[in-house]
Amino acid sequence: MEKIFIHTPFIQMQQMLKWIGAAENGSMAKELCREGMITVNGNVETAPGKKIYPGDVVVFEEQQYEIAAE
Repeated sequence: MEKIFIHTPFIQMQQMLKWIGAAENGSMAKELCREGMITVNGNVETAPGKKIYPGDVVVFEEQQYEIAAE
């Protein structure tokens, strides 16, 4: 599991997907979400604007990312 450290109270799903390199741009991140390719804490997440908080675990293509506060 890879840790993603954030400096803010939360990060939006589409921003996180761009940060980890899963999406080249916002529209690609939105499409990944709409296709149901992302899970947050074990639940499929289709909202690209979903707020991801420290302690949340995001899975994309079998890779797990734990969000942590810095």
